[in-house]
Amino acid sequence: MSAGAAHHITIRRRGAPDVLLWEAEDLPEPAPTEVRVQVEAAGVSAYDVMLRGHRFPGFPALPYTPGEDIVGIVDKVGRDVTTLSPGQRVGGWTFGDAGGYAQYLCRPAADLVPVPDGLAPAAAVALIVNYLTASLALHQAAKVQPGERLLVQGAGGGLGSALLQLGREAGLLTYGCDAARKHDQISTDGAEPIDYKAADVIQQSRDLTDGGADVVIDLVGGARQLMRSWRALRPDGRLLMLGMAGSLRSGTGIILPSLGLLGLFAISPGERHLVKGPGMDSYPRDNPDWYQKTLSGFFAMALKGRLAPRVAETVPMHEAARAHAMLESGNVSGKVVLIAAENTIERV
Repeated sequence: MSAGAAHHITIRRRGAPDVLLWEAEDLPEPAPTEVRVQVEAAGVSAYDVMLRGHRFPGFPALPYTPGEDIVGIVDKVGRDVTTLSPGQRVGGWTFGDAGGYAQYLCRPAADLVPVPDGLAPAAAVALIVNYLTASLALHQAAKVQPGERLLVQGAGGGLGSALLQLGREAGLLTYGCDAARKHDQISTDGAEPIDYKAADVIQQSRDLTDGGADVVIDLVGGARQLMRSWRALRPDGRLLMLGMAGSLRSGTGIILPSLGLLGLFAISPGERHLVKGPGMDSYPRDNPDWYQKTLSGFFAMALKGRLAPRVAETVPMHEAARAHAMLESGNVSGKVVLIAAENTIERV
């Protein structure tokens, strides 16, 4: 460790957003194959919120620093690093290691991708976990084909927006179900909006999709919602359960509400089926060429205007508790991003 000190968010006990503490730490030194990144932007995700609470008892071990996706400036390189240089802007996924809510972070150079000039840090970080997850869901899990009909349940958030935009790029007919206040955004993403509060929402979905969607991706979760998604499918459709946003507001666990769906699959006629997604953390790490190429492609597409990552709000990193509360409210349309505006090292 150096003689400097920086700050990061630490969770020492599970609970409400106020367990997120802004603490000093020694400035980390990169290992031979790592670089130290001066973080400019860190994404906030539903996964972060669930880990902070009691949704996964005992995981991760306490204390820990949350944060899956980061963008920042290379501050120092390990002695064996040849692919990145100090002063270069990079972005990357921490692959389940967390640690992104920090002013400085050391990561393997192979896990970081150069961010092109002209792409703001907040926009770049909004492209990482959401768009990589959406790509995995559409192409590796659901194996979508041009001309198919895609319905996204809970389409108004950052991941929903990524699914609709990448679905459009893949030649799909897209439909987004969410609250009426998010319909303008869904339309901007190229999809037909559906009000999830409508009394006839299932029939409306089936009518708009000409008898049912080929693929339904459910970002809400819970047994009742998943039954709705199942009924919105064509007889040979595919259902992918990708998120549990509903449990953020209800306070329920993220696994148990879905177990009732097992009986639904056992008694339902036809050939509808649940598709199993690849490991959202393990697949990119196990396929580094795919990861580097895909994320670089997203950065380039955003610069050209083909992708429009939606940043709901930027929040100073030391106010991470406020960012978590915003996400839990369910009123966010897009990605919440923490900004490390003050990266001054305190010399001791």
